[in-house]
Amino acid sequence: MEVSDASDSRLAHLTQWVIGDLGFAGSVIAPASVDASFRRYFRVTRGADSYIVMDAPPDKEDSAPFLKVARMLGGMNLNVPIVLARDMERGFLLLSDLGSRQYLDELPEAQATDRLYADALAALRTMQTADAAISGDLPRYDRALLMREMELMPEWFLGHHLKVTINAQERSMLDELFASLVRAAGSQPATFVHRDYHSRNLLVTAQDNPGILDFQDAVWGPVTYDLASLLKDCYIAWPPVRVRAWVLEYREKLLEAGFALSGDAAEFMRWFDLIGLQRHIKVLGIFARLFYRDGKPQYLKDLPRVLDYARDTASGDAETAPFAAFIAKRIDPLFESAQQRALA
Repeated sequence: MEVSDASDSRLAHLTQWVIGDLGFAGSVIAPASVDASFRRYFRVTRGADSYIVMDAPPDKEDSAPFLKVARMLGGMNLNVPIVLARDMERGFLLLSDLGSRQYLDELPEAQATDRLYADALAALRTMQTADAAISGDLPRYDRALLMREMELMPEWFLGHHLKVTINAQERSMLDELFASLVRAAGSQPATFVHRDYHSRNLLVTAQDNPGILDFQDAVWGPVTYDLASLLKDCYIAWPPVRVRAWVLEYREKLLEAGFALSGDAAEFMRWFDLIGLQRHIKVLGIFARLFYRDGKPQYLKDLPRVLDYARDTASGDAETAPFAAFIAKRIDPLFESAQQRALA
């Protein structure tokens, strides 16, 4: 038996579970990945076989939603990890291993881009056009949740990262912006929302591509949310004209699949842009919080891309233009020095 990085008590308990309880003698346990939560993942290899163990501390993470959504997506014949064993009391799950070929690593290959996105968008359509009886009881992506997400930005990105104190007029502008984005989200048809459908949570697989990960926070919400997560990805960016073509083609295929969409293509694009802005406002706060609260600096290098998305989208709509002006006046002059200070 060999264990890498066996330096903490939870890994010791995980090792005992894998070896003692599950009987995986002679296996190797090594870190597979971490995510933006308190979860960690380990790869267990024994001969030619490999598995993934999720370590989700019960006092910090609830594994029940993962199990529920895994059953949901599996019922749609999508490629998600199969739960092979569980210890809910200690927060351990043994999962099938979908591999380690992240979309993020292979999307830049010109010949692979359209094929990989075609597969990811087809899987998304399957989620969104499945019988509502399968996923209709998911938590609602309601006003309270949307607002709570966006409030992370003034607290963690403005306050902690940029060390900006906003005045009453600026706070009023943010309140109006957040309210308008909530209204825009509520105007969209609702469907299954993975909520983190992007290139780091999709794996390139030889069969049934893509492998889909990190779906435990799924909700019932705006139809363009996952589309924006994927095509305005916080980890990779594409020319706007290419994104627009993907979005409009996706809309057509949704309609062909029988999804009820009100409005025209221009309205769908506006839904897509505004929910993308809501997401990027949230992510500015989350990435800053991951550094200042959780000690995870790796997300800071992606902040410039997320800020670019927010600036570009806000400047393109009269209702959100005051936020673009706020970025130019209050964020841009401080951003580079804040990045250097944090990354030093």
